[in-house]
Formats: sequence, structure tokens, C-alpha cells
Amino acid sequence: MENIYDVAIIGGGVVGGMIARKLSSFKLDICILEKESDVAMGATRANSAIVHAGFDAKEGSLKALLNVRGSEMMENVARELGVKYKRNGSLVIGFSDEDRIALNALCERGIKNGVKGVRVVERDELKALEPNISDNALCALYAPTGAIICPYELTIASIGNAMDNGASLLLDFAVESIRREGDYYEITSGDRCVKARYVINAAGLYSDEIARMVGDDSFTVHARRGEYILLDRECGEIARHTIFRVPSKMGKGILVSPTVDGNLILGPTSEDIGDRDDKQVTRHGLDKVIKEAGENLSVRVPINKSITSFCGLRAVGSTGDFIINSNVENFVNVAGIESPGLSSAPAIAEYVAEMLSDMGLELIPNEKFNPIRAPKHAFREASLEEKNEYIKRDSAYGRIICRCETVSEGEILDAIRSNPPARTVDAVKRRTRSGMGRCQGGFCGTYVMELIAKETGVPFESVTKSGKNSTMVVGKTKEN
Repeated sequence: MENIYDVAIIGGGVVGGMIARKLSSFKLDICILEKESDVAMGATRANSAIVHAGFDAKEGSLKALLNVRGSEMMENVARELGVKYKRNGSLVIGFSDEDRIALNALCERGIKNGVKGVRVVERDELKALEPNISDNALCALYAPTGAIICPYELTIASIGNAMDNGASLLLDFAVESIRREGDYYEITSGDRCVKARYVINAAGLYSDEIARMVGDDSFTVHARRGEYILLDRECGEIARHTIFRVPSKMGKGILVSPTVDGNLILGPTSEDIGDRDDKQVTRHGLDKVIKEAGENLSVRVPINKSITSFCGLRAVGSTGDFIINSNVENFVNVAGIESPGLSSAPAIAEYVAEMLSDMGLELIPNEKFNPIRAPKHAFREASLEEKNEYIKRDSAYGRIICRCETVSEGEILDAIRSNPPARTVDAVKRRTRSGMGRCQGGFCGTYVMELIAKETGVPFESVTKSGKNSTMVVGKTKEN
């Protein structure tokens, strides 16, 4: 008998991943459909990695409701999934009396939204909280519940946990058509077809195109481009908190923030564009990041310590709010999930599960559901004695492949073998940080390729950087 899934989730980003994990806690047959060669390849892969406190969204909006709830949930979610999380707090700094008025309004909004502990601090307290803040800063909105996390690590862990609890994942599945057949949908990609009774449209920048496949043209989505600079770990102590400027209609401006891995991140720019695939990094954009990030601090930002720059695209919906609705039977849109989408993701998953229940999907708890996933960074953070115990059990942990980030062969093999399995060099990078250090994979890249080839049985020259059209070698220079 041909399998018909209870729920198909289109999109393997943080929102789709969180929905999949939530639904795997029920007795449901679930499938995640992702058009790329790995999960977390869209907006999730390149963003600010901030868990927003929830003071910015307009009171009464879905953004406000789900941001505050998601922020409250995130620490426990991260703990269950073995994902690094740090509640470092956030500061929105003001440089003028006009900024002070805006910060007081933000504070009032935060209080109405239910953000705990949010308040405006003056210069002396601001300097005590953040010693390297600009000497020109007069005051700031302080939100102690703001936090930082790794978005792609969270996504990989949530989808991996869903898969460990029975969910299926289909990669390189670019949805081409969706057709209603009786009480289920047929979703096709090339010669592949998935059938499901309910469909969740979490396709990010392409969610409006997916909706139109079932006759829903009630919203549109466009891309907002943001460029970033990532600095070396030796710069991670320059800022303790996530530092914002007073937000504008285009977003929260250029921020300065530590990351959970100890780096310092600067950005993003904010530019609405028509091309949903334009991820180029520009000189103009980087100059803007450098200038405005420098204005936030009293110390010089050591741009010469940058290890990479990158560009991310955000999915901006036409309504000004998250678009979470159902205009077609058994088909749910989860679209326009721009900032604070990462912060809201656990709460969005709850919200969607409730919608499905109201639509008639029976949600019977899965007594075998295990919410716990072992952390994938345990070896790196272990004591010397604990590392020796790892190596006694498996000698692969004693062979360091990535020296910049001290990543062992054992960790890389675990990434290739665990759900969702890494099949490209970048997929290994996102799971282990191999290639994320100063040399950016210059030394460890070929070793990672060899391990992928050996584990998966594909030829070495067929291993790619990030999937289709990203071949890293073209052939052998000599035979053995």
C-alpha cells in the first residue's frame, strides 16, 4: 500500500524544523521536504543568531505574541536538544533626546508585550553593563532576557530529533506542483511524489509561490538582503551584550554581538531586493557594517581580525506580520517569518500544532517520544580526562582534523552518521565547526572530503561543497 503521510512540511529551516519536532511528539507520520542538499540552507543559515526579548514587535501582533513566548521557551528547548544558548541580554543604545523618546516607547511596548525586566538605563549604568559602549551613548533600553544561539545548530538538532522520533526527511526536493486528490495532497518534485493529508508551507522566501500552487494568492513575499562580518574568537570579549541601534522601518540596524561560539558578529545591512537568490557580499555593504558597528563602541573594531563575511536573505511578508493561516483545506501557511522568526520558532510550532488540531488532525501523544538529543559539541568542551575517556572508547576522537577549531575525526564521523546525515563539506562544517576557523577549511577540507567519500561510498571527486553545482575537485592529477 502506498504511504500517505499525515503531515508534509515544506521547508527545512528553523521554523519547519521546530514544527517537525513538535509534531513528532504525537502519533503522526511526518515528512520534511527541503529543496537544498541539507537543512538550514535558507534564511536560517545566515542571520544574526539573536533570541530577541520581544520589545520591538507591535503589541497585539503575532510577532509580539510568539516572540515573547518563543524567547521564554528557548532555553529549555536548547537544553533538550544539546544546543549552545547564552542569555547575555540586549541593549538598544540612544545617542540623542529623540532616541530617548523612542527608547521609552519601546520600553512601554515591551512591558505591554510581556517582556520581563525591560527598562531604560542611563549612561553610568550603561557603561557598567557594557564597558566598551560608545562614549557618545546617552542611554539604552536594557532587556535582560535577550539571548544568543546558533540558528543552524538549532535547526539541525530539531530536525535530527524529529527524525530520531520517526519523521522522514527528503532533500533535493524542490516542490514543482501540489495537487489535491480526494482527502490528500500530491506534492511532486521531478519524478518523485509525496502524498500527505495535511501540508505545512514553511518555504521561506518561496512560501508565496508554494501557496499559489494550491490557489492561495492572498500574500506575497520579497527578499531583504543583509550583509555581515564575523570576527575571530579573540574579539569575542569586545561586547558582552547584543548591542542594537534604535530600530527603523527597515529593521534593527547594524548590531554588534558575541556569538555562542565566542566570535564577534557585526551586521546586518538591510536592503529590499527583487532577486530571491542574490547573496552577494558588496563593498558598499561591508563599509556600512564597519562604519555603523564602530559607532556603537568606544574601542576600535579590529576589522583586520575578520575571518569571513557573508550575506543572508530574510523573507518579508506583505502584511507586516507573520502570516500563519489556512485559506485552503488542510493547508497551512507559515510565511513572512522574518525577524524575530528564530526567536519565535518554538512558539510558532505550538501555534501550528493547535491550528492542525482545530482543523481536525487528531494529536495523540507519542509515549515513545524522546525530546533529548545528545550535544554534538561535548568532546570539544570536555576536560582532558573526559577527552581521554572518549579516545579510549573510539580512537577517532584522538585524531584532530580541523586544528583551528580543534575538531576531531570522531566528531566528523558522528556528523556523517547522525540524523540528519551530513553529505557535503558545508554540512559537516555546520555540524562540527570544521572549517570555520581562521583558515576557513584550507587545511582540513580535503580530509573532510575523504571521510565523506569513505562513509557514503561516493567517489572523492563527487563530494561537493554544498550540493549541486558546487564540485570541489574535477579529477586526479596523477594515478597512484
